[in-house]
Amino acid sequence: MNAVTEILFADKHNYQGWVDPHFTDLATQFSRLQDARTEQGGAALAVYFQGQKVVDIYTGKKSLTESWSEDTLSVCYSTGKGVLATLAHILVSEGLLEYDVPIAHYWSEFAQNHKKAITLRHILSHQSGLYDIRNLINDAREMLDWSHMLDVFAQATPRFAVNQANAYQALTFGWLVGGTLEKATGRSLTDLMRVYLVEPLQLDGAYFGTPSSELSRVARLIQKSKTVQSPRALSLPKAAKTHKPSLADKLVTWTGQNPQDFQDAMIPKGMKNFSFFSDEGLQAIIPAANGTFTANSLSKIYAMLANGGQWEGKTLIKPKVFQQLNHIQNYARDKVMPIPMNWRLGYHRVLTMGKRAKHGFGHMGYNGSGAWCDPDRNLSFAYTHNFKIGSITGDYRLWGLTQETLRCADQVLKGRKGWF
Repeated sequence: MNAVTEILFADKHNYQGWVDPHFTDLATQFSRLQDARTEQGGAALAVYFQGQKVVDIYTGKKSLTESWSEDTLSVCYSTGKGVLATLAHILVSEGLLEYDVPIAHYWSEFAQNHKKAITLRHILSHQSGLYDIRNLINDAREMLDWSHMLDVFAQATPRFAVNQANAYQALTFGWLVGGTLEKATGRSLTDLMRVYLVEPLQLDGAYFGTPSSELSRVARLIQKSKTVQSPRALSLPKAAKTHKPSLADKLVTWTGQNPQDFQDAMIPKGMKNFSFFSDEGLQAIIPAANGTFTANSLSKIYAMLANGGQWEGKTLIKPKVFQQLNHIQNYARDKVMPIPMNWRLGYHRVLTMGKRAKHGFGHMGYNGSGAWCDPDRNLSFAYTHNFKIGSITGDYRLWGLTQETLRCADQVLKGRKGWF
């Protein structure tokens, strides 16, 4: 049975949780997309609309022996970049650092090797030139050591002059932004997350470095074969292997980009011996890739952003700061990503199948997870899962669910769903 047939004849009610009647079509689509593969993994979807939660559903398996539940945490890869960026904006709003002050002002060691002029704005918008991970460390296991990685970036040399190009900091973003936040405040990233994001929003699961007490909540990869394998936490592009080129590989070539830039940004040496899904991988602080979240937490963060930085009477991001975070920094072509990203300060455009969210922004992850908001509609969305898939431009399910979320909201706002 092919994928189209599986979707057409799928169970339309294969999910648990709660759905507002206006978003029933979205829940039906979620069920259709997940139904045929519920033994291979699980997924969750959460949506907030006009300040209220309207979708909070889940289905499938969290592990070989456990079903997904409402509090299941999922490794979300680069979706976590949007969370880290949001924390940065909150701290800017609090006056603890500024977008355009050189990072070296907060982190003196960072000034080495032509980095004196790099600012938080440059890092958030992928204009720092510090996208190369492959040539900075000798083995992926070095990523387990937060302090070591901060030292690595203090000594690193950018691949191009600041503000001269865009190159997606696929893995380096987490240490660059997270390190800056720590140095500017004198507090750990874990503490900053708790005080400025988790507690104010009363999140039910959002971690960079999953505590040992929460490991049992994390959805793990479910291997298809019976052969015991080391689960590769980041199913990074297969360009480093001998294989038939994937669509993602071909996109890089077709767009005229340098495949070496792509590989240097995405594939650390020694990944075959590294797993983000191992206990040590989950507990390490690698914010660009191993953040664990519930779909509800992600959607709630973006619900606050959809509401202009305010939530339940609290102002997390002041209006002057909010006006900056969604401003497109430039339209230059990215050296790593094969499609236009329209980089904001830590976010990219909302990727859909036709509907527009002109002022929307968010971040997707390599496994096709994703979270975003649309302030024009006061709408937010998050999709998480544990399937062993990968795509640098997002799984088609993410695009399709995004499209239907916008359509359902427009039915309420405009009286018609429409496709565009």
